Amino acid sequence: MCRWKCVCSYEGSAFCGWQSQPHHQGVQDILEDRLQKIFKHLVRIHGSSRTDAGVHAKGQVFHFDAEWNYGAATLLRAMNANLGPYLQIKDVQTTDPNFHARFSACGKRYRYYLLLRKPTPFEWRYCWGIPGINFQLDRMQEAAKLFEGTHLFSAFAGKISSRECSTKHLSRVEVIPQLPDEVYVEMVGSGYLYRMARRIVGALVTVAYGKLSLEQITRLLETGQKELQIVTAPAQGLFLEEVLYK
Repeated sequence: MCRWKCVCSYEGSAFCGWQSQPHHQGVQDILEDRLQKIFKHLVRIHGSSRTDAGVHAKGQVFHFDAEWNYGAATLLRAMNANLGPYLQIKDVQTTDPNFHARFSACGKRYRYYLLLRKPTPFEWRYCWGIPGINFQLDRMQEAAKLFEGTHLFSAFAGKISSRECSTKHLSRVEVIPQLPDEVYVEMVGSGYLYRMARRIVGALVTVAYGKLSLEQITRLLETGQKELQIVTAPAQGLFLEEVLYK
């Protein structure tokens, strides 16, 4: 029995998120169905991150255990067969039996795409279109630095389990302009709460329009109290770029 580490990418609008769903439209469902056809029995996979419906991934990682005697390249071809255009396996390799896609990860890198105008019909699935008028990039960049470090992020999260720790560490939060009208937010962290990445982006955009102050951001990070309503950025602009391992 071998443990297999896989990297995949997917277009999030075609699925109801990563996690298995009752109607079998999660990315996990599609992959497990494909593996069952290959191995002729149920194969459970374990993902590194439960991306929400509509969120895209360029470097999602998962693992599973199965016996296969035909090499990684042959398994890669078999897994990609009949997956459709919205999901692709990028890499397959054997790994240490103790490797776990989620618990062995030491960080994840996300990127969120903003467009300072109305998106075209070919762009809207991959960005959040916001008005360029009164948008203050320098304030947004200044606010981004406040999120770096170890903080209480409960004010910037959705529903939190009572067993989950709200203290998280982000080593990088950067707002990067791309001429002429594109901005992306890149963040690297050891862990994220539910909808945390999208709500950080929502808060940064609100700061850029002068409707949220740097002092308010600082207070929310210190107290963790949901005393202000924070905008949740739409799912379609968020990409899981990379899962980091030691």
